[in-house]
Amino acid sequence: MLIHIIPVNKLSSKALKGVIEEFISRDGTDYGAIEASMETNFKQVKYKLKAGSAVLVFDDETETTNIFLADDPILKKIDSLTG
Repeated sequence: MLIHIIPVNKLSSKALKGVIEEFISRDGTDYGAIEASMETNFKQVKYKLKAGSAVLVFDDETETTNIFLADDPILKKIDSLTG
């Protein structure tokens, strides 16, 4: 399993927009008790990525990109497997 954290500044604006839009449109993505518009969700995710409180993760095996909160325990687990 090879996992990479992708710095958001390495993506073009168009690529970043596509990744965020795909992420927020997934079935089962939970944004809390209050339903927000796609535009609001997009802005929140983009802000978190730019601020560093969320990260882009690419999995070579599945060729998929995911977005995790920077303090998500799964990232520590991934780091221990790849480090």
